Amino acid sequence: MIREARERIKNSIVRTPLVCLNVDNAPASIFLKLENLQPTSSFKVRGVCNALALSGRALSKGFYTVSAGNMAQALAWQAKEIGIPCSVIVPDIAPATKLQGIKRYGARIIPLGFDEVWEVVKNHRYDPLEREGWNFIHPFADARMIAGNGTIGFELLEDIPDLDSIVVPFGGGGLSAGIALAVKSQNPKVRVYACEPETAAPLAASYSKGSAQQIDRIPSFVDGIGGKSVVPEMWKLVRSLLEGSIVVSLRETAAALRLILERNRVLAEGAGAASVAAALTGKAGLGRVVCIVSGGNIDPEKLVTILHGGVPST
Repeated sequence: MIREARERIKNSIVRTPLVCLNVDNAPASIFLKLENLQPTSSFKVRGVCNALALSGRALSKGFYTVSAGNMAQALAWQAKEIGIPCSVIVPDIAPATKLQGIKRYGARIIPLGFDEVWEVVKNHRYDPLEREGWNFIHPFADARMIAGNGTIGFELLEDIPDLDSIVVPFGGGGLSAGIALAVKSQNPKVRVYACEPETAAPLAASYSKGSAQQIDRIPSFVDGIGGKSVVPEMWKLVRSLLEGSIVVSLRETAAALRLILERNRVLAEGAGAASVAAALTGKAGLGRVVCIVSGGNIDPEKLVTILHGGVPST
């Protein structure tokens, strides 16, 4: 399924580079998989292109999704490319940079409170749009999205056949599940870790309790990952695929974002830098460790705060 997805989307996405993190005192040989270089600056285009390519006659009816920004931008971009209608449900605290991207691609934006947004995530539907005949693409719990995301895994093994660990930002699980499925099908010894911010780490709580958990989420500048809960269908999938979740502080994440910009000239958003922060703790192990830089969409004001050594409040 993932191999077929790779062939299906190859002309629409970028085969992103893998570069070494330019630091001398890291606990491992750390590499950066630069998914921030995709169209719309995030990995989400892989899954979206695969999902729409498999949609057949439904394309004419239009699609919608629910997203803080990266999935929304990816769907809006591809919908514009192929000339179909697109609507996106966004939390009313979504970053301005991501909202501007959605608007640039011409999608209809429906802002809702975070709790209402999370209900759409859990229920896989938004009734007002369903009644209008729109087709829903779930941002992570969709086999087509997971397969598209998994194409990253094959690229990693081609570039570093003997890699030891992969660290993947965890929002809903579609990225980590796809990569783990692809990589472990070729080399079961590779360790795949999720990473989450300390302010919203439901996966770590789920591993601790042995079942899908809901937590009290605190909004932060790491807006691309960290939900209120792990949805049950994704917990069932990822619990045996991943080694666990590495939780990082907001200060560690800001420092990692600043580091990769200063040393590698790579601009990441909070979620994309969280994987690097996790690897720098040493908890992903030694050897060759790949960090997925999942996206690069960050508000300029937050970036300025981080470059001055601070941590944005939200």
